[in-house]
Amino acid sequence: MKVYLAGPDVFLPDAIEIGRAKVELCAAYGLTGLFPLDNQIDRDRADASLQIFRGNEAMMNAADGIIANLTPFRGPGADPGTVYELGYMAARGKLCLGYSNDPRFYAERVADMSELKSANGLLTDPDGLTVENFDLADNLMMIHALELHGSPLITPEMAPADLWHDLACFETCVRLAAGRFAPAAV
Repeated sequence: MKVYLAGPDVFLPDAIEIGRAKVELCAAYGLTGLFPLDNQIDRDRADASLQIFRGNEAMMNAADGIIANLTPFRGPGADPGTVYELGYMAARGKLCLGYSNDPRFYAERVADMSELKSANGLLTDPDGLTVENFDLADNLMMIHALELHGSPLITPEMAPADLWHDLACFETCVRLAAGRFAPAAV
């Protein structure tokens, strides 16, 4: 079975190596990992971004499920491209698994970035905008998409020393996917 490996890992300086490690972990459990950087893209073309989109979409269409790295990226929440991919796969009725190496609730991460106010039972940011506060690791749409289309978000009890290279939660997702795709016993 094929699993699309979504996440901001593609932006890491060692993205190719982390992608290989993830694909190898998938193979160890009998799955085929599809890593976005495996697409061959000519970055000198004027439509390189469209080529990336189409290549990733083709991988998602070919996959039976997704494992999304939802570790907060460049802010308090998950990478927006990864969130799109998770929604795409949920809408297609495919198995959706995800993990975050940051176990804190979303509102805690927002509070670490700016001073929040509490009024009428709501948290607001310095601009007066409500901060989602349901004691969830991220936006409720992502969290419930995972729960309803696969498994609850996988998080560690404590954040690992290296958020971007620790693959323990990823491996848990791989094990879950392998269990879902395992042939039924006769």
